[in-house]
Amino acid sequence: MEEITLRSEAFNDHAMIPSDFAHDHGDVSPPLEWSEAPDDVVEIALACEDPDAPSGTFAHWLLAGIDPATTGVDAGELPTEAVPGRNDYGSAGYGGPMPPPGETHRYFFRLYGLSEPSGLRPGFTAEDLRAAVQDKVVATGTLVGTFGR
Repeated sequence: MEEITLRSEAFNDHAMIPSDFAHDHGDVSPPLEWSEAPDDVVEIALACEDPDAPSGTFAHWLLAGIDPATTGVDAGELPTEAVPGRNDYGSAGYGGPMPPPGETHRYFFRLYGLSEPSGLRPGFTAEDLRAAVQDKVVATGTLVGTFGR
């Protein structure tokens, strides 16, 4: 499996995500940059999930259909060709961190470089994404942010 380097100018790996990107501050997605995808990647998918949520892993952002030539996304933006999934707040697009008061949670931003198209349609869920990428992932990248209130 090949590695895609994933980073953000807004926060470092395993560091606090600025409150500008929190759920109660307008749900602006953070800027992300990643290294060029390997030649055998035909689609990139992105997931941001909180495994520390009280009810189990919580999906904050799901995107599929990203052109493999894309190497990042600006704050609050989506790649034009991206297919947005439904986050666990019940809406399309990004839903920022909002852990219970007094808790600090981890937020895993994961890129999946796929060898075949995912076939995902707007409104797909994290479960749909996991099923669609199974046996198609040839490259990955992970960035972890933390957030507490």
